[in-house]
Amino acid sequence: MCELLAMSANVPTDICFSFSGLMQRGGNTGPHSDGWGVTFYEGKGCRSFKDPMPSAHSPIAELVTKYPMKSEAVVCHIRQANSGEVCLENTHPFVRQMWGRNWTYAHNGQLKDFYSELPIEFHLPIGTTDSEHAFCWILDQLHLEFGAKQVEAKLLFGFIASLAVKLDNLGVANIIITDGEYLFAYCSNNLHWLTRRAPFGQASLIDAEMAVDFQKETTSNDVVTVIATKPLTDNETWHKMTAGQWQLFCLGELVAGDRVQA
Repeated sequence: MCELLAMSANVPTDICFSFSGLMQRGGNTGPHSDGWGVTFYEGKGCRSFKDPMPSAHSPIAELVTKYPMKSEAVVCHIRQANSGEVCLENTHPFVRQMWGRNWTYAHNGQLKDFYSELPIEFHLPIGTTDSEHAFCWILDQLHLEFGAKQVEAKLLFGFIASLAVKLDNLGVANIIITDGEYLFAYCSNNLHWLTRRAPFGQASLIDAEMAVDFQKETTSNDVVTVIATKPLTDNETWHKMTAGQWQLFCLGELVAGDRVQA
């Protein structure tokens, strides 16, 4: 299975620390060696780095750990392929434009019969993964449901939660999706999160000999939420989401969520 990592923050924040732990799971401390990717938002713009190489051995991933790109929303993914060959177009996260925004999607899991169960018309995949197909299907459903104008966030992401349930019924669908402002997470079977705020403390990575004192890197007003498939640090309290649970974050704060029956 693949692994996910995402961040929502109320101030531009780099994800170098968390990504340094995640990348080791891509071919070093973990088996997710079939590519990786990360998307950073800067306002409505975003920049993506992808590589079909294992992240633990990728010079581009090494660059990301040393280049402190500051963002309020980030989505990362390391891949263990089960649908589609190992190549650049099949690496997550996937980015598409809708309603004048860049939407980013990453998925952990496997969907069966997705070609027949998830018909698509408007947003066509570039690669051959079940994940990108599901993303295109979600965008199609948003277009059909809401038309040409983006609606209020809780209504919009509540509808996305209902779509996530359908995906979940096709197999396993841990999902991260964002428009750069709101960050949505749906748990099929394995997803964790934590929110860091004052008073900040130290954190140490599980997968690398690396620690940071966030008190020296932050202000008392900073709020940063990190979402990951598995906890990345061994001295912080991570919250495990339950199956069928979804949560919506904005600027680091939890603003909506529920548990739906898959």
